[in-house]
Amino acid sequence: MAGARRREAELYPALKAWLEGQGYAVKAEVGHCDILARRGEEAPVVVEMKTSFTLPLVLQGVRRLSLFDTVYLAVPAPGPRGWPARYRDILALCRRLGLGLLAVEESGKVQAHLDPGPYRPRPQKQRAGRLLREFDRRVGDPNTGGTPGGARMTAYRQDALRLARALATGPAAPKTLASATGVACAGEMLRADHYGWFERAARGIYALTPKGCAALEDHAGALAEL
Repeated sequence: MAGARRREAELYPALKAWLEGQGYAVKAEVGHCDILARRGEEAPVVVEMKTSFTLPLVLQGVRRLSLFDTVYLAVPAPGPRGWPARYRDILALCRRLGLGLLAVEESGKVQAHLDPGPYRPRPQKQRAGRLLREFDRRVGDPNTGGTPGGARMTAYRQDALRLARALATGPAAPKTLASATGVACAGEMLRADHYGWFERAARGIYALTPKGCAALEDHAGALAEL
């Protein structure tokens, strides 16, 4: 999250005014807290400042959570290019940790992108189920951790390789291929042809394309395990 190159101290007046505008009494550098604010008998508010969103800023905020529940991280607002591509990940990280996120514009305006609060994750059962099904269906462990997504061997790709291997002996009907390979959704996969390996040779008959033949050579090692 790269903001304009400003000193931390330049952020303070805007943050102080923003908090005071909400009725807080504000003081800077109280102990290790960059900003500590109080409003009557309410829980205190801590704001930790940095000139950009960094791991040290996150760790600083986490340490303050051991003292108070309401902790904001404050950084300069982004320039004309806007927030970086990982802005949503930054928000997700802050939300999971229970930290708030403030952005200070050159004009002195403060944008509250996220307020602190307890993390209540929404279970993503469908996505979790897909991962577990992929784990169960995939044969062996054909991938190396850290490889790009396009190079990964998935259960779907393994099924497609099974179909390609069967078609290497000649064109066939989906029902025949499903029986020979154990790929129940053979017809659907042949019609979808995500990899460009299959082509329709006649009505209800499919054949292997040159790209499919090349795939069999490229994945000869993987095929040996199927």
